[in-house]
Amino acid sequence: MPSIRKNPATPCTSSADAPVVRRRMPPAEREQQLVDGAIRFFSRHGLGAQLRDLARELGITHTLLYHYFPTKQALLERVYQDIFEGRWRAEWETLLDDPGLDLPEKLTQFYVSYAQVILEQEWVRVFVYSGLNDRYITDRYFALLGEKLFPRIHRETLRYLGKRSAKPPTEREKERILGLHGSVFYMGMRRWVYGQTLAQDVENTVSASTDALYIQDRVMAYVASLQPLAPRKAQRRILSGACAP
Repeated sequence: MPSIRKNPATPCTSSADAPVVRRRMPPAEREQQLVDGAIRFFSRHGLGAQLRDLARELGITHTLLYHYFPTKQALLERVYQDIFEGRWRAEWETLLDDPGLDLPEKLTQFYVSYAQVILEQEWVRVFVYSGLNDRYITDRYFALLGEKLFPRIHRETLRYLGKRSAKPPTEREKERILGLHGSVFYMGMRRWVYGQTLAQDVENTVSASTDALYIQDRVMAYVASLQPLAPRKAQRRILSGACAP
């Protein structure tokens, strides 16, 4: 994990010489500032941390924080809306619904874009802390994926296999999709939870181009797993697609 550097002391200026002038903010701007600060705070200390400690870290009174967010649950709801629900992009659904793209290309394009938007330090760590706490955020987000993403991957997988079915996916089909999704999410886990940089990471800078290669490998592994499930006439096509560079 990258270390957090404290602001260096300024020896030639005392607090008496340079009093802090607080700028009055419009309520909406102040509220967003509190939410941004809460996201950083929870990503470092976990969702079990106390709001009094959050107020102290933000340099405000607990009363002011309470004015905007009367309960911790209200604040967590805003955190969810901002960095989870708010980051989902409608164009991802359009991409996944595009009949002109083959499954490997479609999934690769989606997950490359998804990883660039989602797999940031604060997003990953807040998500993990939620799973270890009350699962409020994780349950909400998996419900969103269950509505907007997983059914689309299942539908496009059947289409790629030359099959049609109105039935919901089986448990094994669900696990296969979750395996694909989880393998991409694990890239963020390695960086921001385990503190293990990937091969291309230099000074905590993430290389999107190399990430795309890793994601393509994960998509091809998913496609290759479909080959035994396809009708015989489609198996060779799927196998050749899974082996494509």
